[in-house]
Amino acid sequence: MITLIQLEYVVAVDTYRHFATAAEKCFVTQPTLSMQIKKLEDNLDVIIFDRTRQPVMPTLLGQKVIEQARIILLESSKIKQLIKEEKENLSGELRIGIIPTISPYLLPLFAGNFKAKYPKVKIKVEELITERIEDQLKKDLIDVGILVTPLHNSGIIEHPLYYEEMQIYSNQKHQLATQAIIDIKDIATPEIWLLSDGHCFRHQVINLCDIQNFESGALPFEFEGGNLDTLMRIIDKEGGFTLIPELSGFELQKERASQIRSFHDITPLREVGLVYTRKFAKTKLIQSLAQTIQDSIPAHMLNKARGTVVEWK
Repeated sequence: MITLIQLEYVVAVDTYRHFATAAEKCFVTQPTLSMQIKKLEDNLDVIIFDRTRQPVMPTLLGQKVIEQARIILLESSKIKQLIKEEKENLSGELRIGIIPTISPYLLPLFAGNFKAKYPKVKIKVEELITERIEDQLKKDLIDVGILVTPLHNSGIIEHPLYYEEMQIYSNQKHQLATQAIIDIKDIATPEIWLLSDGHCFRHQVINLCDIQNFESGALPFEFEGGNLDTLMRIIDKEGGFTLIPELSGFELQKERASQIRSFHDITPLREVGLVYTRKFAKTKLIQSLAQTIQDSIPAHMLNKARGTVVEWK
């Protein structure tokens, strides 16, 4: 007979690719975990994991068993959640993944409000790049992601939240700081600083400016990082310019506000949304989180019609 405990142990080993770590995460001894997985394998007459490899890897048939195990566990978890939702008493844990170019500017706006409104919900937030959020949603290591949409991923549900303008941030002595009119063509130059590869905002900037085969030869050094605040500090010291999302500009001191400019020929927007899988059970938590975020940001950022959404994929 297959048990949910056995399926939980199998999924844990697949997630961590290590029997001892999986046992620790499941709060059992390794022999107990190993014995239950062996019983499941004997019952199904299959080998789920290739134990000769390090890290442990699932067999081809084992991968199919694990995929179905994840579905069964997610469906079974809905029972308790449905009861909680019927009682309209939001509680439990909400695991959120959020990308680094959104986290420092959005989290302070909504996290405290959400916790005050739903004190019984335990919020756990982790900064992750988009690729990791998609992967951890699939493995049920997080419940929801906050990132730049659309993703064009058929296995993920998207809930657009708001639309923030992509603005120019330049050194005070750069010509863009005083130029009367700035068009898109004006920023397709080697003086533009970009985040490192793998960050969606970098790809949005490249798509917006139609920058092909980007070369940073006009910059004093190459920068590999995902922190917009660091990038702006470098620009203040070394010169040049970059693009920043609208929320990040709200944090700047008044004397630096003059370094932020908008385009004349277009209002480029990035769409920020919540993402979760089709098997996600915490529907009311998702809806409450989305509403709290939208209530916490400037009202004009809810209007998609004020500009043009720039995709990054």
